[in-house]
Amino acid sequence: MKIQIIVNDIEKLRNIPMINILQRLNIETIEKKKEQFWFKAHWRNEQTPSVKCEHNLFYDFGEGFGGNTVDFIMKYFSIGFLQAVRWLQSEDVIFSFDQPKQNVFLEMKKEKQYRVERIQLLQNKILIDYLNTRKLNIEICKRYLDEVYYKIKDRKYFGVGFRNDQNQFEIRNKYAKLCLGIKWFTWINKSNKSIIVLESWSDFISLLTLYPKCEKSKDFLILNSLSMLSKVDQVLNVYSELLFALDNDVAGSNATENCLKKWNLAGVRCKDIRYLFHGSKDINDFLILNTKTSG
Repeated sequence: MKIQIIVNDIEKLRNIPMINILQRLNIETIEKKKEQFWFKAHWRNEQTPSVKCEHNLFYDFGEGFGGNTVDFIMKYFSIGFLQAVRWLQSEDVIFSFDQPKQNVFLEMKKEKQYRVERIQLLQNKILIDYLNTRKLNIEICKRYLDEVYYKIKDRKYFGVGFRNDQNQFEIRNKYAKLCLGIKWFTWINKSNKSIIVLESWSDFISLLTLYPKCEKSKDFLILNSLSMLSKVDQVLNVYSELLFALDNDVAGSNATENCLKKWNLAGVRCKDIRYLFHGSKDINDFLILNTKTSG
């Protein structure tokens, strides 16, 4: 029975519409026919889009291969099948993983499906309790997180909001993980010479919870998605030292290795600092495992 459930889950992941994934990764597309989109291959430099996608399938005419959504994630991140499945299961693709009855992407372009109703200082006990379960320092949270009330298709929700540099929000609560608006990175620039690169705001606040002195001595780049690494060169070029604290998984390790190679060749001092949370997937996991529970 368990095997059947896993097979069904994988089959569902394979049938995620490709356009959902492309929008989640901020990949620009050109629509040539209804529900047929073209985009540039992330894995090589090219001027003209040579990869076509339709429904849950893609085909790369430049290299002569294609496949479904899982195959695309394997190629995009240079990871194996199981890692691609885990990414699709854990990552917050903006739209539902279910096959839409109509072209939701086109519908979203015509009309924004959400509305931020109110933004205020963090004070809601439910949200504070959620942050406490993640062992995050609440005073630090109040400096970097907002309390956001929003509507999606006339249904009201609220969550902690972390603002990105497009003035959009990463939203989290006990049940939700989503981005309201454009997915983008967050650059916390205090004009230090060294910058720490992290994947998520929870890792950023976890780091400050563990090492509060680094809040003033370092700048920070929170990617909000590993895919944002392709868009941050102009930020990283400013610094004489780059410190990478990406996740301890296959995608994070591959990205760290590529970044170290790239920036070392450019003559920039850079370092993998994941030893700070050795044995854990990310800094927040490390914080939770190593924080004593009172009582």
